[in-house]
Amino acid sequence: MEILSTLNPFESIWNFVLLILVSYPILGAFAWFIGVICYQTVYRHRHKQFQDIAPVDQPMITIMIPAHNEEVMIAHTIDYLMNNLTYENYEVLVTDDGSTDDTPKILAELQTQYSNLRVVTIEKNQGKAHAFNVGVGFAKGEFILSNDADSIPEPDALSKYMNYFLGEEHMNVAAVTANMDVQNRSKLIAKSQTVEFSSIVGVIKRSQVSALGNMYAYSGANTMYRRDALIDVGLFRQDRATEDISIAWDHQLSGWTTAFSPDILFYMNVPESLSALYKQRKRWAKGGTEVLLTNFRRVLSHPKRYFKQIAFLTDQTLSIIWSLFFCISTILFIYSLGTFAFTGNFERVYHMFCMAFIFVTFEMFAGILQLLSALIVDDRGKKLKYLLFMPLYMVVYWQVNALALVTTLIPAVKTILGYGSGTWVSPVRKSDAVKA
Repeated sequence: MEILSTLNPFESIWNFVLLILVSYPILGAFAWFIGVICYQTVYRHRHKQFQDIAPVDQPMITIMIPAHNEEVMIAHTIDYLMNNLTYENYEVLVTDDGSTDDTPKILAELQTQYSNLRVVTIEKNQGKAHAFNVGVGFAKGEFILSNDADSIPEPDALSKYMNYFLGEEHMNVAAVTANMDVQNRSKLIAKSQTVEFSSIVGVIKRSQVSALGNMYAYSGANTMYRRDALIDVGLFRQDRATEDISIAWDHQLSGWTTAFSPDILFYMNVPESLSALYKQRKRWAKGGTEVLLTNFRRVLSHPKRYFKQIAFLTDQTLSIIWSLFFCISTILFIYSLGTFAFTGNFERVYHMFCMAFIFVTFEMFAGILQLLSALIVDDRGKKLKYLLFMPLYMVVYWQVNALALVTTLIPAVKTILGYGSGTWVSPVRKSDAVKA
């Protein structure tokens, strides 16, 4: 009896861990599903159609491209921006952040072709946020589009963006982020990210703006900012892993509103290998944790003022806890499975496989609920065919994201303590990723 009584607390803890592992993804998916319904029935009707803006009435826009070693993509991106956009009153400003490849040479050649292309050269690599902040000082536009070197917006994107800023009712809009889509779909891992981006953009951002009126993350690859709103919050934090997440929080905590537009499309290149994917997710995870640690005390100190932000903090906190439990339980599962198999206790091996099957079934159900609702509403259901890649997304991406969250906890804490760095390393580009 004494042995059983000592085991009971451990059994209770284990049961609690299992409850979190199984219930959190399902509750989260159900919450996003409800958020999509709210968006489709309420929020989406705020913008039924876009109005064309006459050239004489078009505000000046600066398309800013912070670039570091982008010799493969930069010419293709600039050529597209110069020749395909329907908007007239804009410039392209490239902030070359210490590139050591042929990026400066390519930019010099492009400047001879395009009169509205300007280049600011920064001698030493100090990071995307720093490059963007420097560029703000040189930008001519009162609105600034953050555009990655490997991203291209649809031709009428600038005009659509302006529909969210113009008019007295939109004077408090700080930023508008667009609907991302995958440009390089040649490999299986890239096609699977089409499903993931639809899940993130199609569900989470819609839910956030419809239920809470704000987003806790912009898309750094293509977001339009009001210049005054950037200056109001002190521009981008230069020691953060994800400048787009940090400034989204700075905006909402300062009283600005933001918008997500599923009808503005832009296309971006995504990682095509597991190592590149993991590096990307580590940066995202680190940035999310940094924002959580930065704003946790401020939000909880004024719960009435920041009531909506409590939901964001809760979600991020539960994501970290779930990832910790998931990684620890996976290690314990593999260890226990090996031990039982080695000692010949195949009945326990069978039971463990049954438990794993139940867990995976619940996770699959949560994933299908979230992804199916996302693919239905995103781009009018045209991406439903990518549901085929859902199992790969569930098996690989969830585990990669969980591992990234766990492994970046300590680096995120170090950043908050003042040991962060803003320098960046551009992803490895391949020439076959460039489309004509």
